[in-house]
Amino acid sequence: MILSATEIEHFRNRGWVVTNLIDDITAREIVRWVDDIAEWADDGPWLHYREMTNFGPKICRTENFTPHHAGMHQLLRLGRLVAAASELIGEPAVLYKEKINYKMVGGAGFSPHQDAPAYRFVDTHVSCMIAVDDATVANGCLEVVSGMHAEILPMDDVGCIRPDLAATFEWEVAELGAGQVLWFHSRTPHRSGPNNSTVDRRALFPTYNALREGDLRDRYYEQKAAEFNASRDGGSTVRVSLIGDFQGKPV
Repeated sequence: MILSATEIEHFRNRGWVVTNLIDDITAREIVRWVDDIAEWADDGPWLHYREMTNFGPKICRTENFTPHHAGMHQLLRLGRLVAAASELIGEPAVLYKEKINYKMVGGAGFSPHQDAPAYRFVDTHVSCMIAVDDATVANGCLEVVSGMHAEILPMDDVGCIRPDLAATFEWEVAELGAGQVLWFHSRTPHRSGPNNSTVDRRALFPTYNALREGDLRDRYYEQKAAEFNASRDGGSTVRVSLIGDFQGKPV
Protein backbone atom coordinates (compact mmCIF):
# COMPACT_ATOMS: atom_id res chain seq x y z
CA MET A 1 0.00 0.00 0.00
CA ILE A 2 1.22 3.47 -0.93
CA LEU A 3 -1.43 5.32 1.07
CA SER A 4 -2.62 4.64 4.58
CA ALA A 5 -6.15 3.49 5.34
CA THR A 6 -6.70 6.83 7.09
CA GLU A 7 -5.69 8.77 3.97
CA ILE A 8 -7.95 6.70 1.74
CA GLU A 9 -10.87 7.11 4.13
CA HIS A 10 -10.29 10.88 4.30
CA PHE A 11 -10.40 11.04 0.50
CA ARG A 12 -13.56 8.98 0.24
CA ASN A 13 -15.38 11.01 2.88
CA ARG A 14 -14.18 14.50 2.04
CA GLY A 15 -13.19 14.25 -1.65
CA TRP A 16 -9.57 15.29 -1.11
CA VAL A 17 -6.48 14.41 0.94
CA VAL A 18 -2.94 15.81 1.32
CA THR A 19 -0.13 13.23 1.10
CA ASN A 20 3.64 13.10 1.26
CA LEU A 21 4.67 10.75 -1.54
CA ILE A 22 7.64 12.62 -3.00
CA ASP A 23 11.06 12.65 -1.37
CA ASP A 24 13.24 15.75 -1.16
CA ILE A 25 15.58 14.65 -3.96
CA THR A 26 12.70 14.07 -6.38
CA ALA A 27 11.07 17.37 -5.36
CA ARG A 28 14.27 19.20 -6.33
CA GLU A 29 14.40 17.28 -9.62
CA ILE A 30 10.83 18.32 -10.39
CA VAL A 31 11.79 21.97 -10.01
CA ARG A 32 14.58 21.49 -12.55
CA TRP A 33 12.31 19.57 -14.94
CA VAL A 34 9.63 22.26 -14.82
CA ASP A 35 12.23 24.96 -15.44
CA ASP A 36 13.42 23.01 -18.50
CA ILE A 37 9.93 22.39 -19.91
CA ALA A 38 8.96 26.06 -19.56
CA GLU A 39 11.81 26.91 -21.96
CA TRP A 40 10.69 24.51 -24.69
CA ALA A 41 9.76 26.13 -27.99
CA ASP A 42 6.11 26.94 -28.66
CA ASP A 43 5.99 24.93 -31.90
CA GLY A 44 6.57 21.46 -30.43
CA PRO A 45 4.05 18.62 -30.01
CA TRP A 46 3.48 19.72 -26.40
CA LEU A 47 1.07 22.59 -25.63
CA HIS A 48 2.14 25.92 -24.12
CA TYR A 49 -0.39 28.57 -23.10
CA ARG A 50 0.32 32.19 -22.13
CA GLU A 51 -1.58 34.97 -20.35
CA MET A 52 -1.17 38.74 -20.13
CA THR A 53 -0.39 40.02 -16.63
CA ASN A 54 0.40 43.45 -15.21
CA PHE A 55 4.04 42.41 -15.64
CA GLY A 56 3.70 41.44 -19.28
CA PRO A 57 3.06 38.10 -21.03
CA LYS A 58 3.68 35.02 -18.87
CA ILE A 59 3.49 31.29 -19.48
CA CYS A 60 0.48 29.89 -17.64
CA ARG A 61 0.23 26.21 -18.65
CA THR A 62 2.02 23.35 -20.44
CA GLU A 63 0.29 20.09 -21.40
CA ASN A 64 1.13 16.86 -23.18
CA PHE A 65 4.77 16.74 -22.08
CA THR A 66 5.28 13.23 -20.65
CA PRO A 67 6.03 11.64 -24.07
CA HIS A 68 8.89 14.11 -24.46
CA HIS A 69 10.48 14.08 -20.99
CA ALA A 70 11.86 10.89 -19.46
CA GLY A 71 11.76 12.12 -15.86
CA MET A 72 8.15 13.27 -16.05
CA HIS A 73 7.19 10.06 -17.84
CA GLN A 74 8.62 7.99 -15.00
CA LEU A 75 7.12 10.18 -12.28
CA LEU A 76 3.59 10.50 -13.63
CA ARG A 77 3.06 7.29 -15.61
CA LEU A 78 5.08 4.54 -13.95
CA GLY A 79 5.77 5.33 -10.32
CA ARG A 80 4.16 5.73 -6.90
CA LEU A 81 1.63 8.28 -8.10
CA VAL A 82 -0.08 5.78 -10.40
CA ALA A 83 -0.16 3.28 -7.54
CA ALA A 84 -1.68 5.87 -5.20
CA ALA A 85 -4.28 6.84 -7.81
CA SER A 86 -5.19 3.17 -8.15
CA GLU A 87 -5.74 2.89 -4.41
CA LEU A 88 -7.97 5.98 -4.36
CA ILE A 89 -10.01 4.82 -7.36
CA GLY A 90 -10.13 1.28 -5.99
CA GLU A 91 -8.83 -0.36 -9.17
CA PRO A 92 -5.84 -0.09 -11.54
CA ALA A 93 -5.37 3.42 -12.94
CA VAL A 94 -3.65 4.95 -15.95
CA LEU A 95 -2.61 8.54 -16.75
CA TYR A 96 -5.42 10.37 -18.55
CA LYS A 97 -3.82 13.81 -18.95
CA GLU A 98 -1.13 16.02 -17.44
CA LYS A 99 -0.45 19.71 -17.10
CA ILE A 100 1.84 22.18 -15.41
CA ASN A 101 0.10 25.31 -14.14
CA TYR A 102 2.57 28.18 -13.84
CA LYS A 103 0.93 30.78 -11.67
CA MET A 104 3.64 33.36 -12.15
CA VAL A 105 3.74 36.66 -10.25
CA GLY A 106 0.60 38.50 -11.33
CA GLY A 107 -0.92 35.33 -12.78
CA ALA A 108 -4.68 34.84 -12.73
CA GLY A 109 -6.76 32.39 -10.71
CA PHE A 110 -9.47 29.87 -11.53
CA SER A 111 -13.22 30.19 -10.96
CA PRO A 112 -15.04 27.65 -8.75
CA HIS A 113 -15.44 24.48 -10.79
CA GLN A 114 -15.39 20.71 -10.89
CA ASP A 115 -12.99 18.99 -13.28
CA ALA A 116 -15.29 16.19 -14.39
CA PRO A 117 -17.27 18.25 -16.96
CA ALA A 118 -14.01 18.79 -18.90
CA TYR A 119 -13.07 15.11 -19.04
CA ARG A 120 -14.26 13.25 -22.10
CA PHE A 121 -14.75 9.47 -22.45
CA VAL A 122 -14.22 8.46 -18.78
CA ASP A 123 -16.39 8.23 -15.67
CA THR A 124 -13.90 7.15 -12.97
CA HIS A 125 -10.99 9.52 -12.44
CA VAL A 126 -8.93 11.34 -9.81
CA SER A 127 -6.55 14.30 -9.99
CA CYS A 128 -3.70 15.53 -7.86
CA MET A 129 -1.74 18.74 -7.43
CA ILE A 130 1.98 18.28 -6.89
CA ALA A 131 3.38 21.49 -5.45
CA VAL A 132 6.53 22.44 -7.36
CA ASP A 133 6.89 25.54 -5.18
CA ASP A 134 5.26 26.29 -1.84
CA ALA A 135 1.56 26.99 -2.46
CA THR A 136 0.18 29.68 -0.14
CA VAL A 137 -2.84 31.93 0.10
CA ALA A 138 -0.71 34.83 -1.16
CA ASN A 139 0.36 33.06 -4.35
CA GLY A 140 -2.98 31.46 -5.13
CA CYS A 141 -3.14 27.99 -3.57
CA LEU A 142 -6.13 25.72 -4.15
CA GLU A 143 -9.28 25.98 -2.07
CA VAL A 144 -11.56 22.94 -1.86
CA VAL A 145 -15.02 22.03 -0.58
CA SER A 146 -15.40 18.85 1.47
CA GLY A 147 -18.09 16.24 0.94
CA MET A 148 -19.46 17.70 -2.31
CA HIS A 149 -18.06 15.11 -4.74
CA ALA A 150 -21.09 12.88 -5.27
CA GLU A 151 -22.50 14.58 -8.36
CA ILE A 152 -22.03 17.25 -11.00
CA LEU A 153 -23.29 20.56 -9.64
CA PRO A 154 -25.35 23.15 -11.54
CA MET A 155 -23.12 25.09 -13.93
CA ASP A 156 -23.04 28.49 -15.60
CA ASP A 157 -22.71 28.98 -19.35
CA VAL A 158 -18.94 28.28 -19.37
CA GLY A 159 -19.05 25.06 -17.35
CA CYS A 160 -18.10 26.46 -13.93
CA ILE A 161 -20.11 26.07 -10.72
CA ARG A 162 -22.99 28.53 -10.72
CA PRO A 163 -21.76 31.58 -8.77
CA ASP A 164 -24.77 31.85 -6.48
CA LEU A 165 -24.25 28.23 -5.44
CA ALA A 166 -20.47 28.55 -5.01
CA ALA A 167 -21.04 31.52 -2.69
CA THR A 168 -22.83 29.24 -0.22
CA PHE A 169 -19.97 26.72 0.13
CA GLU A 170 -17.45 26.46 2.94
CA TRP A 171 -14.12 26.80 1.12
CA GLU A 172 -11.06 25.27 2.81
CA VAL A 173 -7.58 26.58 2.04
CA ALA A 174 -5.13 23.87 0.94
CA GLU A 175 -1.66 25.33 1.45
CA LEU A 176 1.14 22.93 0.46
CA GLY A 177 4.87 22.77 0.88
CA ALA A 178 6.96 22.07 -2.20
CA GLY A 179 6.77 18.33 -2.94
CA GLN A 180 3.48 17.72 -1.14
CA VAL A 181 0.61 16.17 -3.10
CA LEU A 182 -3.05 17.15 -2.84
CA TRP A 183 -5.34 14.47 -4.25
CA PHE A 184 -8.89 15.51 -5.15
CA HIS A 185 -11.87 13.81 -6.72
CA SER A 186 -12.74 15.11 -10.18
CA ARG A 187 -16.11 16.23 -8.78
CA THR A 188 -14.61 18.03 -5.76
CA PRO A 189 -15.35 21.77 -6.08
CA HIS A 190 -12.16 23.81 -6.13
CA ARG A 191 -10.91 27.25 -7.05
CA SER A 192 -7.79 29.39 -6.65
CA GLY A 193 -7.00 33.07 -6.46
CA PRO A 194 -4.43 35.11 -8.38
CA ASN A 195 -0.77 35.22 -7.47
CA ASN A 196 -0.51 38.47 -5.53
CA SER A 197 2.87 37.58 -4.03
CA THR A 198 6.39 38.35 -5.23
CA VAL A 199 7.28 34.72 -6.04
CA ASP A 200 6.11 32.35 -8.76
CA ARG A 201 3.98 29.30 -7.89
CA ARG A 202 4.14 26.26 -10.18
CA ALA A 203 2.28 22.96 -9.78
CA LEU A 204 1.89 19.67 -11.64
CA PHE A 205 -1.62 18.33 -12.19
CA PRO A 206 -1.80 14.74 -13.44
CA THR A 207 -5.23 13.12 -13.80
CA TYR A 208 -5.77 9.35 -13.74
CA ASN A 209 -8.69 7.25 -14.93
CA ALA A 210 -9.67 3.65 -14.31
CA LEU A 211 -7.67 1.43 -16.67
CA ARG A 212 -10.75 -0.66 -17.46
CA GLU A 213 -12.14 2.39 -19.30
CA GLY A 214 -9.09 2.39 -21.56
CA ASP A 215 -5.78 4.19 -22.01
CA LEU A 216 -7.34 7.30 -23.52
CA ARG A 217 -4.63 9.92 -23.09
CA ASP A 218 -3.92 10.37 -26.81
CA ARG A 219 -7.63 10.44 -27.57
CA TYR A 220 -8.16 13.15 -24.95
CA TYR A 221 -5.61 15.48 -26.55
CA GLU A 222 -6.98 14.78 -30.04
CA GLN A 223 -10.49 15.63 -28.84
CA LYS A 224 -9.29 18.77 -27.06
CA ALA A 225 -7.57 20.00 -30.22
CA ALA A 226 -10.71 19.33 -32.25
CA GLU A 227 -12.95 21.22 -29.81
CA PHE A 228 -10.54 24.16 -29.58
CA ASN A 229 -10.28 24.38 -33.38
CA ALA A 230 -14.06 24.31 -33.71
CA SER A 231 -14.64 27.23 -31.33
CA ARG A 232 -12.05 29.96 -31.80
CA ASP A 233 -14.15 32.75 -30.31
CA GLY A 234 -11.46 35.22 -29.18
CA GLY A 235 -13.01 35.67 -25.74
CA SER A 236 -11.88 37.88 -22.87
CA THR A 237 -10.00 35.06 -21.09
CA VAL A 238 -7.35 32.55 -22.14
CA ARG A 239 -8.88 29.21 -23.06
CA VAL A 240 -6.78 26.46 -21.50
CA SER A 241 -9.49 23.91 -20.69
CA LEU A 242 -12.65 22.43 -22.12
CA ILE A 243 -14.49 24.54 -19.53
CA GLY A 244 -14.02 28.26 -18.94
CA ASP A 245 -12.48 28.18 -15.48
CA PHE A 246 -9.25 30.10 -16.11
CA GLN A 247 -9.48 33.86 -15.51
CA GLY A 248 -6.27 34.87 -17.33
CA LYS A 249 -6.32 37.57 -20.01
CA PRO A 250 -5.21 36.80 -23.58
CA VAL A 251 -1.81 37.99 -24.75
